Amino acid sequence: MMARAIGRSLRIYHAAPRRPVLDAFYARFLRPGDLAFDIGTHVGDRSASFARLGARVVAVEPQPALLRALRLVLRGRDVVFVPRLVGATPGQATLRLNTANPTVATASEDFIAAASGAPGWEGQQWDGAITLPVTTLDALIAEHGTPAFIKIDVEGFEAAALVGLSRAVPALSFEFTTIQRDVALAALARCEALGYRGFNACLGESMAFAHPTAIDAAEMREWLLALPAEANSGDVYAALAPARLG
Repeated sequence: MMARAIGRSLRIYHAAPRRPVLDAFYARFLRPGDLAFDIGTHVGDRSASFARLGARVVAVEPQPALLRALRLVLRGRDVVFVPRLVGATPGQATLRLNTANPTVATASEDFIAAASGAPGWEGQQWDGAITLPVTTLDALIAEHGTPAFIKIDVEGFEAAALVGLSRAVPALSFEFTTIQRDVALAALARCEALGYRGFNACLGESMAFAHPTAIDAAEMREWLLALPAEANSGDVYAALAPARLG
């Protein structure tokens, strides 16, 4: 079941028409020779885009089945694979697996509880579990260097991951869901505490900013709270140079 699900995701996320869209979007954040962190790599469409832009990539993906796929999809690229979870402090945590939909594996029991019975999340089952080491963004920076961009997509663990970052990098993104707005608001507050003042967002996989120019944290907070439930998910972007966000 998981192999079929991964194959389906590979076909969707690595579809040829998506590649120039991703590359044009992320080119505002990455230049050749830059370092990028892909936290929650899934099937590697973002890592592949970062690599096409000439960036070095640290791809953090804890699921063994996805890691095997990633080593094939990204072979020959300048990518370092890290088979760990990313959280607030080093240690261990349990990753709950969804074999029918590996993209929503999570280390957050609150995420699973929020998805239970929520519209758009019907039928999701977390039917496996593995215990894995947890690293932090600070530890990854100490080992690999300071990235120009960090993408964080860890299914309800985004705020925890950002707690493990003690200083701002030039730009980052974190996923949000409308079933866990509290996590998105906590992640936003952490970004603000790190010194970010410019924000924007994309809904779903649109790769198009929702706002024509960067907005501040208060405006982003209100936008997140006003989203209808059916918006489901997206990504918030934060940058030290707000001009990159419009």
